[in-house]
Amino acid sequence: MKNHTLLKEFVLLGIPQTEGLETMLFVIFSFIYLFTLLGNLLILIAIISSSTLHTPMYFFLGSLSIFDMLFPSVNCPKMLSYLSGQSRVISYKGCAAQLFFYHFLGSTEGCLYSVMAYDRFVAICHPLRYMLIMKPGICVSLVMGAWLVGCLQATILTSFTFQLTYCGPNQVDYFFCDIPAVLPLACTESALAQRVGSINVGLLALMLLFSVCVSYTRIGIAILRIHSAEGRQKAFSICSAHLTAILCAYGPVILIYVQPAPNPLLGAMVQILNNIVSPMLNALIYSLRNKEVKRSLRRVFLNVFTVQE
Repeated sequence: MKNHTLLKEFVLLGIPQTEGLETMLFVIFSFIYLFTLLGNLLILIAIISSSTLHTPMYFFLGSLSIFDMLFPSVNCPKMLSYLSGQSRVISYKGCAAQLFFYHFLGSTEGCLYSVMAYDRFVAICHPLRYMLIMKPGICVSLVMGAWLVGCLQATILTSFTFQLTYCGPNQVDYFFCDIPAVLPLACTESALAQRVGSINVGLLALMLLFSVCVSYTRIGIAILRIHSAEGRQKAFSICSAHLTAILCAYGPVILIYVQPAPNPLLGAMVQILNNIVSPMLNALIYSLRNKEVKRSLRRVFLNVFTVQE
């Protein structure tokens, strides 16, 4: 029988076990979302406005800031809408788009972290050849490759999920459309889509995490070979912000896989950490721990106030 779609909309049931907390959650998530957008926008402005920050490292950081504004925007506006008392209904196409962009941007994030780890590896282990290796064309190609991998991954996952027939219940027991929450609603066999989703997501995540570990293992060995304490401290400071961001991104995901039994509330909290909190933390990490970014932001604010006066 040819697949056809009978459902025209889904209903998002929200974050599990949070009934009665909608107003408090709305205030908290609104603040985090606005702070995330503002913080990453300021970092992007600082990088663009300062010629001293027009280097490969800050080009990748600017790309990450763009991602950190887009990623929470996939599901946060809809979540804030129904937390404020608006409709929980999402159209069939809206649900498919939400799933696509969630995996598109999520996969792109992992690729960008791997690219940034490689950039730090070249900077620490091959400092004299750094600008030769990390040419502008190479940097652009690496970022475009990250977005291309994310797009390919999302296209595969979305296609396998929404080629199924959805003709029965339409209540998504989650706060956004993701594969594990949508597939149980299918009227046809979904085992293949479940296997493809698990293998693709798990394999890509493992490959990207492995590449990050390889880069930082080489970096760690190179730092240990530096004789002066000042040199080791400088090399570590170059990588510390990026390493902290990686731990914030991969830490919650690892927590999900080591838990003894599935916990819907814990799963939702980890997704919220990844989708909303981590992009905000990235803005804090890279602005507070980076002297060049802070210096550029200070100049931006001084210029703004000077013009106003």
